[in-house]
Amino acid sequence: MNLSHIEHIGIAVKNLEEALPYYENVLGIKCYNIEEVADQKVKTAFFKVGETKIELLEATSEDSPVAKFIEKKGEGVHHIAFAVNNLEGALQECSDAGIKLIDQTPRKGAEGLSIAFLHPKSTQGVLTELCEDKNK
Repeated sequence: MNLSHIEHIGIAVKNLEEALPYYENVLGIKCYNIEEVADQKVKTAFFKVGETKIELLEATSEDSPVAKFIEKKGEGVHHIAFAVNNLEGALQECSDAGIKLIDQTPRKGAEGLSIAFLHPKSTQGVLTELCEDKNK
């Protein structure tokens, strides 16, 4: 698999509006995009630090994966996302290596990326997202 960089770090928060001032006023990084990803039941806010993004995730439904994460573990780091050039090939490599896939095929994520998640039980407890920007 050819990882090009860390695409983003996902952080689960209870409320985006309450979380934004810390990132903008204390850390001095500005939110450049807020969007809802309806099929994932989340609202996201993005910040850029160098070439890496921070993605804040707020659940839009009590039964969303992010809501369940916060209920179980509280707010905090939810996942790490790596950029790949061939998402389908990367998923096949992971499957061939015995990694449990949450997503068998890519799906649409925030910012128009194609995404797929790897199960944390196969990745030393870290929910891992693979992302491909097909517009590049």
